[in-house]
Amino acid sequence: MGKHINRRRVIAIAGSAGVVSVAGCIGEDAEEGPDEEDNGDLEEAEPEEGGEVLALHAGGTEGTYYPLGGDMKSIVEAHTPHGIQVQSTGASVENAASLGREEAELALIQNDIAYFAHNGVELEEFEDQPQENIRGIASLYPETIHMVTQEDSDIESVEDLEGASVNTGDLGSGTQVNALQILESAGIDDFSESNTDFGTAADQIADGDVDAAITVGGYPLGAIEDLATTQDISFVEVDGDVREQLLEDAEWLAEDTIPGGTYDGVEDDVETISVQAMLATYEAMDEAVIEEVTAAMFDNVDDFTTQSEYIDLETAQEAMPIDLHAGAQAYFDDVDEAEPDEDEDEDAENGDEDDEDMENGDEDAENGEDEENGDADDE
Repeated sequence: MGKHINRRRVIAIAGSAGVVSVAGCIGEDAEEGPDEEDNGDLEEAEPEEGGEVLALHAGGTEGTYYPLGGDMKSIVEAHTPHGIQVQSTGASVENAASLGREEAELALIQNDIAYFAHNGVELEEFEDQPQENIRGIASLYPETIHMVTQEDSDIESVEDLEGASVNTGDLGSGTQVNALQILESAGIDDFSESNTDFGTAADQIADGDVDAAITVGGYPLGAIEDLATTQDISFVEVDGDVREQLLEDAEWLAEDTIPGGTYDGVEDDVETISVQAMLATYEAMDEAVIEEVTAAMFDNVDDFTTQSEYIDLETAQEAMPIDLHAGAQAYFDDVDEAEPDEDEDEDAENGDEDDEDMENGDEDAENGEDEENGDADDE
């Protein structure tokens, strides 16, 4: 269980801890490459001749980023000469820092964290050190904030977390940032904070080691699904004044709902909020490579198995808080140029209608001639 922390010190503590967390990833192991056995990475990338090995920094293996990274690996390797090495990480904040240092070619990041990192605001890790080289590739899907507790915990609202023990996600992660935003907006001044990955957070709920856990990801989250099969759980809704205040304070947040039945035993809809997951890279990445990666994903969206209902070309540029990489922009520009112009479609439709009218006119004329012939016969 985490130590008891006064809320006014949390941001500073989280910031310095996040620096340690990120810095811990830059040692010999990082230089030698990911260790598949130690960190749970997927199989090694095997690029074809002329292709490159691209490191994709994802998130914890119990979250949504890691299996989504597996989808990206399969799709890109099937449709380009490039190979992708998916690496499990502490997720958004760590991934943004990795891109800033150009230690990963691709990374999955929350849109709010991308904005903070690029502009050097909000988070101590990036204060006065903006990661101005970070570039967007595409928006992917909404990441829903889950606040889970045991069904008999008597915690029904965010305000009930005053004095409680709360797992706010990995140190320095986007989840922790969002969790602290929620607690602050609700006026929670005192709580005991624990910081772990999704899987450990679920275990803590099951064992009664924490009163609540806040996780962020596309539903259903595997760790919570597993928890719900063995424990009676409930969710703390983010609604009412707390949600209104959050939406006013943070423009990157949006209203969201976890549909009833998503998790075993939770039959009612749960009102909450969400951020957006996005794929990012850095400015110096080869334009052609990023264009090929972007094309592979959005020309083959049906091949996604994770969050497949959301990943779509039409929404790929929505809620993008930073500039697109030139390669991604080139792909989207080509798609736009290839799409028929609406006015042209309308003109074509009108042309078809005109042709139909002409045909009808010809038929009328023929019918009129028949009538004349009929009149002649009558005569």
